[in-house]
Amino acid sequence: MIHFFTFAGKNCRDYGVTISGARSYGTAERDLEPISIPGRNGDLYYDNGRFKNVPVTYDGYITRNFNANYNGFNAWLMSQSGYQRLEDSYQPEYFRMARFSAGLQSEPVIRLGVGSFSVAFDCMPQKFLKLGEIVERYSANGSILNPTRFNAKPLIHCVGTGGTVSIGGVAVTVSSCTASVDIDCELMEVYEGTTSRNSVTTLPNGSFPVIKPGEWSVTFSGWTQVSITPRWWTI
Repeated sequence: MIHFFTFAGKNCRDYGVTISGARSYGTAERDLEPISIPGRNGDLYYDNGRFKNVPVTYDGYITRNFNANYNGFNAWLMSQSGYQRLEDSYQPEYFRMARFSAGLQSEPVIRLGVGSFSVAFDCMPQKFLKLGEIVERYSANGSILNPTRFNAKPLIHCVGTGGTVSIGGVAVTVSSCTASVDIDCELMEVYEGTTSRNSVTTLPNGSFPVIKPGEWSVTFSGWTQVSITPRWWTI
């Protein structure tokens, strides 16, 4: 199989690039702060409740038209700013959010028009499951099953002019809107189109819902329909 990655919606094969993903399987580490106490052996650790970014590196190869393909490939990577979606053929069930973190380091054989190089990305710690992009739709109360070991922060779309939605007993109430709202539990924002609805939103538990591992109830009132994009992820 000829392996490849896509970044910011573009396939590296468009530039004649094939890859080896042997160095792409790194996993994130917890953000821990060591605490040393005088007179006590060993260290204690404070867990910041998060994971650090993880490097992902591919070994790339161009076997034809090296100069043109390499220059175009490098220009494409360098033109992307911020985090972009990264997928590869080694783990096709996942995607990452990544940024191109360093220039290409090449070893060309100009006479033969071929060359190899490393492509390094700085990635957010999560490996997002593509399964988590499938929208769950509810016209009545139901449940949702988190198949991972990590709390997911969903995007909840509610249709109607106001109401309450609850996942696992954690509720969000929007007192009024025109037709629908989006409740982004990752960004902790409620909006209708481009208009913020945070001012008419109440969080009885003081926090936005998360979907913990396992099966949890989904209940709502006031809304005519609720859709949940769960955003499952793992490490």
